[in-house]
Amino acid sequence: MSLEYNLKKIISRESEIENLLVNSTNLKPSKLAELSKELSDIKSITDLVNKKDAFVSEIQDLSEIINDKNTDEELKEIATNEFTSLKEHISELEKEIQIALLPKDKDDKRNVILEVRAGTGGDEAGLFASDLFGMYEKLSVKNKWKFEVMEVAETNVGGYKEAQANIIGDGVFGRLKFESGVHRVQRVPTTETSGRIHTSAATVAVLPEAEDLEILIEEKDLRVDVFRSSGPGGQSVNTTDSAVRITHIPSGIVVSQQDEKSQHKNRAKAMKILQSRLYEAGRQKQQDERSSTRKDQVGSGDRSERIRTYNFPQGRVTDHRINLTLHKLEKILSGEALDELIDALVVEDRLLKMTSND
Repeated sequence: MSLEYNLKKIISRESEIENLLVNSTNLKPSKLAELSKELSDIKSITDLVNKKDAFVSEIQDLSEIINDKNTDEELKEIATNEFTSLKEHISELEKEIQIALLPKDKDDKRNVILEVRAGTGGDEAGLFASDLFGMYEKLSVKNKWKFEVMEVAETNVGGYKEAQANIIGDGVFGRLKFESGVHRVQRVPTTETSGRIHTSAATVAVLPEAEDLEILIEEKDLRVDVFRSSGPGGQSVNTTDSAVRITHIPSGIVVSQQDEKSQHKNRAKAMKILQSRLYEAGRQKQQDERSSTRKDQVGSGDRSERIRTYNFPQGRVTDHRINLTLHKLEKILSGEALDELIDALVVEDRLLKMTSND
């Protein structure tokens, strides 16, 4: 389908929705919200089209000035420079419109379940996992997302064996989905007396939060074990069997929760994570089938894939999927400059999709 055909359909739909909203007396609030959201998405495209059309109109006027034999040379030179500049702007807008027209991932608007786990590297890996978890919390504050800590299992030196959070906000999964994978750190540990650089790793999983009605889990498919909560180093932090471990027998997925003093609350949290993991497993299977013919991808989101290196001695962060290095390590870990990396990943992914759709 041509770009022009798609744009005509979108402009027609824009008029249709505007008419529905004008005569919205009989519409339910949920339908009103749905139409308003769709109109907002459409306007982000039609605004680009209107801007491009305005530039095209300006170019036609400039062309007349340039080709008019009575135009003095100074004015002709100014018009020629503006003409060249506008042509570049139009070319950029056409690319933006093409990207905006690409099919959106239906999960991009979802909230996420974030899971960070220490990998290879002992205590240092746990400290790095803590740094990463803090980085996403600070990014959430910056972007006005709600960051709810679900569970944290600490190490003896203050790092994290693993940590989970529910991040709630508009378009969170669309922004964070490329964070899944192995994150590697190179730095001198505070415990290292000889000053040698140590390499360790942590894994990050970003799961789209599943709705209750989407993933139906039957009780017969679950094995639920309860046990006593324990803190770092195995010390007991609760005198009742409030911690919950749920095993989903068909898939083999195991989820544990022990942060709450209530067994009921721990079970509810564990079920939310289990739903999201099952949803992500099905989603990943579909993606693998869809992208099996497309070799060049920003990343599959596989947690075994090394995606990024944080090098402290040189103060740099390198994303290996797009060969982008930023000498802003502290700003990235503070959440301040992480969006810069994410923006580059989102653009690269859209460009790859655009190429594969040609």
